[in-house]
Amino acid sequence: MGVLEQYSLLLALAVGIAGTVFGVYGLARLMGPTRPEPGKDVPASAGVLSRDPVWGRYHARYYGYALLFLAFDMEMAFMYPWAVVYKEVGLVALLDMGVFLAILFLGLLYGWSQGALRRQ
Repeated sequence: MGVLEQYSLLLALAVGIAGTVFGVYGLARLMGPTRPEPGKDVPASAGVLSRDPVWGRYHARYYGYALLFLAFDMEMAFMYPWAVVYKEVGLVALLDMGVFLAILFLGLLYGWSQGALRRQ
């Protein structure tokens, strides 16, 4: 397959996807036209109008939880491919993953020592 054929296939794919998106959007507009209502633009939580501003800020203590979550989320993202190649590579892959987990554990210990896991 030549370069021109590959690009034409890519263009046809992009046009097909755009056509599908616009077709579904048009079908949705035909099936259920929107009616403006004053209650639709009001921020509500569980059916109760919110007293607080919509763009409220989170307290800084939640950033520690978020960083620890990201660290362990990345751990899982790296462990799946590692599990696939572990059988082929062997002991070297096991040692590499051990070092990786030790570094993450040190990060957990540091967060714990700084009070990132303390409930407030």
